[in-house]
Amino acid sequence: QVQLEESGGGMVQTGESLRLSCAASGRTFQPYVTAWFRQAPGKEREFVSAITWSGRNTYYADSVKDRFTISKDNAKDTVYLQMNILKPDDTAIYYCGSGLQTSDWYSYYRRRDPYNYWGQGTQVTVSS
Repeated sequence: QVQLEESGGGMVQTGESLRLSCAASGRTFQPYVTAWFRQAPGKEREFVSAITWSGRNTYYADSVKDRFTISKDNAKDTVYLQMNILKPDDTAIYYCGSGLQTSDWYSYYRRRDPYNYWGQGTQVTVSS
């Protein structure tokens, strides 16, 4: 059973940075993809960023493009989300999800469906 654990959340001020980590354990399949989603109070969980198994392909929501960077360390089976120039609108619980990389994934990576495994989330709060 794959387990994902997010860390790195916290409370920061507008313009500051945070780096989130998503560490996986128990994984027995590959290739796999990993994505970050976030959920603000009263809103649906939304796509933030995703990365392929090789790390060569990365994807971002328009709202975070040029501010957030996703990366991975396959040796540690850990995916990172570097978040810069944080805004109050970035306040949310951030979740990482992971699943098998298939040809269909490239069409559906913004949806929750392709990700079979999820972490418990880490809170990010940005104050103005």
